[in-house]
Amino acid sequence: MIAYTLRRLGYGAVVMVLVTVLVFVIMRLVPGDAVSLQLQDTGVSKEEAEALRAEFGLDAPVWVQLWDWLRDALHGNLGTSFYGGEPVVGLFLDRVPVTVQLGLMAMAVGSLLGIAFGVIAAVTRGSAMDGAVRLFAVAFLSVPNFVVALLLLTMLALWFAWSPPIVYTGPGEDFASWAQQVAIPVFALGTGGMAAVARMTRSSMLESLGSDYIRAVRAKGVRQRTVVLKHALRNSTIAVLTLLGLELATVLGGTVIIEQMFAIPGTGQLIYQAVLDRDYPVVVACTIFYAGLFVITIILIDLLYALVDPRIRTGRALS
Repeated sequence: MIAYTLRRLGYGAVVMVLVTVLVFVIMRLVPGDAVSLQLQDTGVSKEEAEALRAEFGLDAPVWVQLWDWLRDALHGNLGTSFYGGEPVVGLFLDRVPVTVQLGLMAMAVGSLLGIAFGVIAAVTRGSAMDGAVRLFAVAFLSVPNFVVALLLLTMLALWFAWSPPIVYTGPGEDFASWAQQVAIPVFALGTGGMAAVARMTRSSMLESLGSDYIRAVRAKGVRQRTVVLKHALRNSTIAVLTLLGLELATVLGGTVIIEQMFAIPGTGQLIYQAVLDRDYPVVVACTIFYAGLFVITIILIDLLYALVDPRIRTGRALS
C-alpha cells in the first residue's frame, strides 16, 4: 500500500508541474500584458513602459521568467501582484476560506440530494417519479451551473420580488445575510454533481436490488426499508466515489463565474479578475490551488479504491 501511495503522489506531483508550466506559458502568449493594460491611454512613453516591464521581470524570455518563478516558489514566494503590490500568498489566503466553504457546501448538497434522488428513482423504477428524476438529471447535466444560477435568480426576482444581498458578509458577521447570498450559488454549483450522482446511484441500486444477495436478505423477512438503506445502498455508494472527482471539477470550474456573478470574494473571483488584468503571479497561484485540490481528490479516491480492492494496488487483472 505504501508503494502504491507513493506512485500516486509521484503522478500527482508531475501533473502539478505540467499544469503550472502550461498556464505560465499560455498566459504570456496571450496578446497584451499587465503593463500594456495599466498604461493604456495614459500617454506614458515607450521607455517608461519598458522600465516598468523590467521592474516586473517581463522583459526576460519566458523560460527565464519560469525558472525564476519556480526557484522562488520552492522557497514559498509566489511573487507579488502587479496591481497593488501585495504578496500573492497573503492575497490568496484571504480568499481561500470563502471558496473552500462554498465548494464543500455545494459538494455536500450535490452528493446528498443525488444519492436521495437516485435511491427514490431505483425503488420506484418505471414510475412517474423515476422518469422525473432521470429527466431532471439529464437537464442539470446539460445546463451549465452559472445558467442555473441565473435562471433561479431571475425566477425569484420575478415571482417573489426577492434577490440576494449585494454586499458579501461572512457567516460570523451576519449569518442570515450570508445564508441568503450563498443559497443560490451553492445549489447551482451542486446541480451538476447532483445529477451525475443520482444517475450513478440509481444504476448501482438497481444492480444491487436485483442481486442474489438482496434476494436472500428479502427471503429472511427483512423489511424493505432495511433492505434498501442498509444493504443495497451500502454496496451502491462505492460506485459513487468515482464521481467525486467529477463533482469537484464541476464545482471548482463553476466558482470562477458564480463568484463573479454574486460578488463573492473567493479565489474564483480573484482568478477571473487576474486573467482580465494579466496579473500572472495571481493566475498561477490560483491555478496551483485548483489543480492541487483536484489532484488530491483523485489520489484519495484511488487510495480508497485500493483499500476496497487490493487487486488495484497490486496491479493484478480484475477478472
